Amino acid sequence: MNSRNTWPLLAAASLLAAPVLAGSDIAAKGAELLLPFKQDMKAALVDGLAAGPAAAIDACRVEAPEIAGKYSTDGVKIGRTSHRLRNPANAGPDWVTPTLERWLADADAREPVVVELDGERVGYVEPIVTQPMCLACHGEALSPAVADTIERLYPEDRATGFAAGDLRGVFWVEFTP
Repeated sequence: MNSRNTWPLLAAASLLAAPVLAGSDIAAKGAELLLPFKQDMKAALVDGLAAGPAAAIDACRVEAPEIAGKYSTDGVKIGRTSHRLRNPANAGPDWVTPTLERWLADADAREPVVVELDGERVGYVEPIVTQPMCLACHGEALSPAVADTIERLYPEDRATGFAAGDLRGVFWVEFTP
């Protein structure tokens, strides 16, 4: 195939991978699929924090994968990821990366997006913005007990040093509309 024939194919492929701003019925379905996951995650973190930040680390380490598994059924995949991972098992699918990078570069562009994946499936991504409650485990100044727990469980941790309002990562869902 010569370069004249290749260019249209590359242009079409780049359009398929480009995000579509949320606001459609597909985006509403993505948000709906993510909502119970986000609610259960927040409840687990609040419960963990009530028992102390080390318990919140366990909520993320133990409960979060169980919660994601609970809602990843019937062709739906749900997860969370970040540009600075604590747990390498939380690495997201490749299609999430361009949106995460765009949001890191432009804080004003952090609207949920729909990404066309393959003709049948789509992805939906929402930002996770660092909240004050997150700083006990993800902030700049960690208690010695939290720092020790993170070092023991995640020796290659990159998920500290955040401030309230920073992009902490993303929630994502992959589904067939």
